Amino acid sequence: MKQVYFLVLVALMAQAGPAQAAPVKPGIEVLVEEQLDLVRDKRVGLLTNPSAVDSQLVPTLARLRKVGVEVTQLYAPEHGISAALSNGKGGDKGIDPGSGLPVEPVWGAHFAPSAASLARIDVLVFDIQDLGSRTYTFATTLGKLMIAAGAAGKPVIVLDRPNPGGGLLFEGPMIEQRHKSLVGWGPLPVTYGMTLGELAQFYKQELGIKVDLKVVAMKGWRRDMVWEDTGLPWVPSSPGIPHELNAHLYVATGMVGGCGANVNEGGGNSMPFELIGAPYIDPQKLADCLTAEQLPGVLFRPMSWKPRAGAQFSGKLVHGVQLVLTNPRLFKPLKTALAILATLYKLFPEDLQIKDLGRFGRVWGTDRVLTALRDGVDWHKIEESWQPDLAVFALKRQKALLYQ
Repeated sequence: MKQVYFLVLVALMAQAGPAQAAPVKPGIEVLVEEQLDLVRDKRVGLLTNPSAVDSQLVPTLARLRKVGVEVTQLYAPEHGISAALSNGKGGDKGIDPGSGLPVEPVWGAHFAPSAASLARIDVLVFDIQDLGSRTYTFATTLGKLMIAAGAAGKPVIVLDRPNPGGGLLFEGPMIEQRHKSLVGWGPLPVTYGMTLGELAQFYKQELGIKVDLKVVAMKGWRRDMVWEDTGLPWVPSSPGIPHELNAHLYVATGMVGGCGANVNEGGGNSMPFELIGAPYIDPQKLADCLTAEQLPGVLFRPMSWKPRAGAQFSGKLVHGVQLVLTNPRLFKPLKTALAILATLYKLFPEDLQIKDLGRFGRVWGTDRVLTALRDGVDWHKIEESWQPDLAVFALKRQKALLYQ
């Protein structure tokens, strides 16, 4: 009987054929296979976390070491070198237990690497999975490190990776100077429709950063590709983004919960960024109103849950909606966020609270959105007001693009 099972298994494997290669080859694979001269015989400082893997889930550090590249220093962004730390945490200086290498956080007040760490490297390699939103702090980390490396005379190499939402869509207001922060640093709208390699080129171009920059571009990626088209496995880039679904929805709910509103966006739950709720919400009414907006690529269903300790409304029963992504190619995350926020203001004006105007401005890039909502301005008109600035951004952005 065991022999029969074995023969069936062999037959099924034969029918399956060899494993198919992913349509997209990330920058680390291109570097190792075609551009290794960029790091050969150099001491490499590597900014990374577990999201930086090749198409077979081999980490970038391991790929570099396997071909004899000397990595002498690790740098950790927000959430640490393990991507396991909570928001606002970057870890401490020390020795990475997995690799035995010195690791240094480049986050918050420590964006400038120490002189000691820079003395250990000849080139700084940046490889990490981004979400395509300026509020996801890897975008700020990239710009700050480019400035620091340039000042120290160290070249920067960005190993490029896909933007999960593709390379066509960018939304939102531009950052006003008075609202610049770690979640809104570069001259960008909320989503920018670029890869980190393109963003690095944009920073150098628009901010005049004096740094020797090289981008190792992907093979096979097109601007119309969302993550599901790439064939690449998703590795959590931070605790709140366990799957590509959470990457798609991050802006849609994070811009609501993150701006200081007294709502829960799935924190303390197994569905981060998939939910919006609060104890005062009528879930069916919210679901019906959001459904009536006919937002592209997403549906809404009423839902109740109880967040765990440490999250907004922890231990309390909250009610709201689950966002069900139906088409990531049509989905417009910031449009969805604006519609959710406007609907909450319309349905629950006495309950919804956003007391910190400064925090709202830092997240949205401007506090004019909140002022307009409070004045009863239709959210479609608010969205329309962004378009002239986005048209200017589109022209500047075009010069930095690498992919068709």
